[in-house]
Amino acid sequence: MAASREQIRQVVDRYIELVGSGTADEIVALYAEDAVVEDPVGSEPRVGHAAIRELYATLEGLEQQTRLLALRIAGSEAAFHFEVATIADGVTYTLAPVDVMRFADDGTITSMRAYWGEEDMTVG
Repeated sequence: MAASREQIRQVVDRYIELVGSGTADEIVALYAEDAVVEDPVGSEPRVGHAAIRELYATLEGLEQQTRLLALRIAGSEAAFHFEVATIADGVTYTLAPVDVMRFADDGTITSMRAYWGEEDMTVG
């Protein structure tokens, strides 16, 4: 049986929470073992937990706040717009990517593609 809308919503909410304040291992636990991450779209895809952990390890120790702006769920996929504000040396760097995720029947993420570019970063 496919992941339910509620399961998908819970995973997306947890993902956004963990991007803000979690560890790489906590985020990776949301992914299927052979998941593929392309963040941002156009970059080299990362396949599997070890490669995905490298990406999220760069977030550890940063002071960040996240919030969901919009979420759409269709079948076993979700597209969502969220905001990540990183505070460093008294300056706030804000990025609001659109992520598209595909989910396995058990609710784990099988793929994630993040749509954003450098021009999407605001500083203030």
